[in-house]
Amino acid sequence: MRLLWELLVLHSVMLCLADDNTLHGPVFLQEPDSLIFPLDSEEKKVKLSCEVKGNPRPTIGWKLNGSSIDVGMDFHYSLLGGALLINNPNKSQDAGTYQCVATNPFGTIVSREAKLQFAYLENFKTRTRSTVSVRQGQGMVLLCGPPPHSGELTYAWIFNEYPTFVHQDNRRFVSQETGNLYIAKVETSDVGNYTCVVTNTVTNSKVLGPPTPLVLRNDGVMGEYEPKIEVQFPETVPSAKGTTVKLECFALGNPVPTISWRRADGKQLPRKARRHRSSGLLEIPNFQQEDAGLYECVAENVRGKNVARGQLTFYAQPSWTQQIRDVRAAIEERVSWECRASGRPKPSYRWLKDGEPLLPQGRVQLEQGSLTIANVSLSDAGMYQCVAENRHGVIFASAELSVIAIGPDFSKTLLKKLTLVKVGGDVIIECKPKASPRPTYSWKKGKDILRENERITVLDDGSLRIVNVTKADAGSYTCTATNHFGTASSTGSLVVKDPTRVMVSPFSMDVTVGESIVLPCQVSHDHSLDIAFTWSFNGHLIDFDKDGDHFEKVGGQDSAGDLMIRSIQLKHAGKYICMVQTSVDKLSAAADLIVRGPPGPPEAVTIEEVTDSTAQLSWRPGADNHSPITMYVVQARTPFSVGWQAVSTVPEVIDGRTFTATVVGLNPWVEYEFRVVAANLIGIGEPSSPSEKRRTEEALPEVTPANVSGGGGSKSELVITWETVPEELQNGGGFGYVVAFRPLGTVSWMQTVVASPDAARYVFRNESLPPFSPYEVKVGVYNNKGEGSFSPVTVVYSAEEEPTRAPTTVLARSISASDVEVSWAPPWESQHKGRIQGYEVRCWRHDEKEENAKRIRTVGNQTSTKVGNLRGNALYHLAVRAYNTAGTGPSSAAVNVTTKKPPPSQPPGNIVWNSSDSKIILNWDQVKALDNESEVRGYKVLYRWNRESSTSVIETNKTSVELSLPFDEDYIIEIKPFSDGGDGSSSEQIRIPKISNAYARGSGSSTSSACTLSALSVIMISLTARSSL
Repeated sequence: MRLLWELLVLHSVMLCLADDNTLHGPVFLQEPDSLIFPLDSEEKKVKLSCEVKGNPRPTIGWKLNGSSIDVGMDFHYSLLGGALLINNPNKSQDAGTYQCVATNPFGTIVSREAKLQFAYLENFKTRTRSTVSVRQGQGMVLLCGPPPHSGELTYAWIFNEYPTFVHQDNRRFVSQETGNLYIAKVETSDVGNYTCVVTNTVTNSKVLGPPTPLVLRNDGVMGEYEPKIEVQFPETVPSAKGTTVKLECFALGNPVPTISWRRADGKQLPRKARRHRSSGLLEIPNFQQEDAGLYECVAENVRGKNVARGQLTFYAQPSWTQQIRDVRAAIEERVSWECRASGRPKPSYRWLKDGEPLLPQGRVQLEQGSLTIANVSLSDAGMYQCVAENRHGVIFASAELSVIAIGPDFSKTLLKKLTLVKVGGDVIIECKPKASPRPTYSWKKGKDILRENERITVLDDGSLRIVNVTKADAGSYTCTATNHFGTASSTGSLVVKDPTRVMVSPFSMDVTVGESIVLPCQVSHDHSLDIAFTWSFNGHLIDFDKDGDHFEKVGGQDSAGDLMIRSIQLKHAGKYICMVQTSVDKLSAAADLIVRGPPGPPEAVTIEEVTDSTAQLSWRPGADNHSPITMYVVQARTPFSVGWQAVSTVPEVIDGRTFTATVVGLNPWVEYEFRVVAANLIGIGEPSSPSEKRRTEEALPEVTPANVSGGGGSKSELVITWETVPEELQNGGGFGYVVAFRPLGTVSWMQTVVASPDAARYVFRNESLPPFSPYEVKVGVYNNKGEGSFSPVTVVYSAEEEPTRAPTTVLARSISASDVEVSWAPPWESQHKGRIQGYEVRCWRHDEKEENAKRIRTVGNQTSTKVGNLRGNALYHLAVRAYNTAGTGPSSAAVNVTTKKPPPSQPPGNIVWNSSDSKIILNWDQVKALDNESEVRGYKVLYRWNRESSTSVIETNKTSVELSLPFDEDYIIEIKPFSDGGDGSSSEQIRIPKISNAYARGSGSSTSSACTLSALSVIMISLTARSSL
């Protein structure tokens, strides 16, 4: 009995601490893996890994073949962390199955099994082998007979001397199962010495067997014979899931047999299967259940065939599909675990507790992967492991059972200090102490024991339920919990409040789009309680921040939560619920809002029938949005229209009860789509989706080309032009033009067809066509339906001839440094053909090419012109020729002219002005021309009022001038020299201010200086901005 209470105290203390310090049993982080150790390894040490967590930290031990290893007493072993180190491992002593064992106060677990094997390869015992003598054409087998070994081997054969190895093909095969060399048909080239090479894939060591001589017998050649299968796979080949299965098959025979593979059940070989060594090896990677079956190897030559069969069976090591998890159970509860594993064969199960086998007895029941412990006690606490195994493998799953055994404890689950409830409401006061086993409960109100009745009930979990609460139920309540480990209690108060009542409920309303309304929601409630109003719309809470454009809570007092809806839209129709909540109750009131608005879009607009100018439409009405539809309007769109356009219909006005209409006035052979718009007393709704696109039928063309004209062109041509008819007015396919023309005054029309609808020009060519002769012209239209009408008749002239004679008497003279005047006489009328529309003057400098000449054209009978923007003092060539619409005529002989020297580049300087009476006298220095400039012939004085733009000019050959100008205005004056080369550079502008005295003087070129003179003195204004000459 004392031991039981010690266990009780230990588990109780540790479980309480576990809440804060996460104490738990051992858990494997890394388990040992099976390994093969090379005996000749220089390491001379084997390491089996094991890593465990737990709190307290677990101790680690090891088992070999089920027996514990005493690491402390045997220096052959040592621990590194949790790993087991085996020093100088010995094949006979250390080979076997190892398990890691982890233990702490919560229990013990054992790891999966890890096998330690040793790999080695000894030398061949015999040093010589007998000579093998065969006939040519006979099959032959050379035995390898590998020496004692452990670990996977590979085989090869040396022919005569290293490094010449036997090449495997359809005639020679080396079995990786036995190491033997098979030659299906011996040839003379096979004579020699053969040595078997054996390699251990683990140790990478190689040994060579004794050479075997092969010679040919001299008693004849072996005749043909049917295949004899010498290498074949077993009748049953167990194959693990996910592995690569290799099947060998090889036959002797003459001729050399061919090897093929198939499944005996008629199924196709797996697509992933690969054939090697001329089909002597069949390899199936990632072997699965569907790959299992009876496989056949067929060896065949002209003498016959032979078949070897073997069954590939599928097996899989156990793999968890359901593992066990840690369980925390109260004492005397029932605990159940279930683990499940897949595998082939189907795994069996066993259970371990703290590393030892668990057997079914009394309260413990085991059935396959299920473990049930009834009425758990503290002695049941520990580490449990489910073990699933078949003959191909063993797996372990671990979990901890913690048994809780404590008296009632309210330290973390005190009764709620204050519980609020409304009069007439229901309340539950929770009582949930921590306890194991489950306690019994009793309640007190104040100091009185509480008796259960039709209103007061103690629930199974200990909570107290009171229904139809009255004011008399208010007070303090105490819950007492008791089990055989102790008793504890906790007290809380119940406060009863008056219920909340809705005084003004929202009411259903009927509104129009765009209006604003308020839905009222006003209540009476206990003012000592906080109250909250929320609104929902069609089942979703209204987010007043997100939807503030339309929704706002108004009211201004804690008993009102009215809802304002601004600028109502159709989407706002539906059910609105005002929800009121306090800490003791919540209630709601609802109202429906009907929103009337323009109709929704009509549906299913369909084109029933089309003609060349009409379309029969039908549709279904859309939502009327609570206001009857009064009318419909049909709109159409074509590839040529700008957006949607209203169209004429029959009936002209479509009332709201009519769902068909005929659209009239359409253009033939145009692709139309239609839509319908509905209207009611509130407004016009959204348009329907467009109908399908349909083309109207063809009709005779009605629109003729506009702006028929022409003229010009080359000699012997009549050019006729017009504006094309737009595609939407062509009324059908195969559209084109009919061009008709005749000489003015004749009766018969000549006609031609222009088949392109995009053509806008026709040229009639005939050498006998007289130049510039009038023709009557008209252009008609046609399409697949026939010909339409012609345009009005207009007169067009045929092409004219270009002038045939050059102008005569061409003269040129220089009139300035940049301008030349050229004149000429027209050709004699009797000596030329072709109408003259004007003349073209070509001018080019002597150092330029004639093709780059400047061209100036005159119009009409003008026989002279000025050529400007030329270089001064330069030699130019000029030529003249006549032109008309047909082109230009021959050019006159070129004449030469040299432009005058440029005008002086220096402006007049030292300009001085004086005023006397009503005159202004100007004086300036003489301008001297440079050597490359024209001599000065005189000066131009330009003057104007400061407020006007028109300028007056006086010319003089002196360096002074007298101007009679009134004094009541400001004047702007400029002076510049002129010469045969033109006008020279101008002085800067001089401003002469309005003068109030009769006498004044000034000088310079500034327009911003002015001075007022006193009546008694004359002041010289010197505003000088001289330029050097």
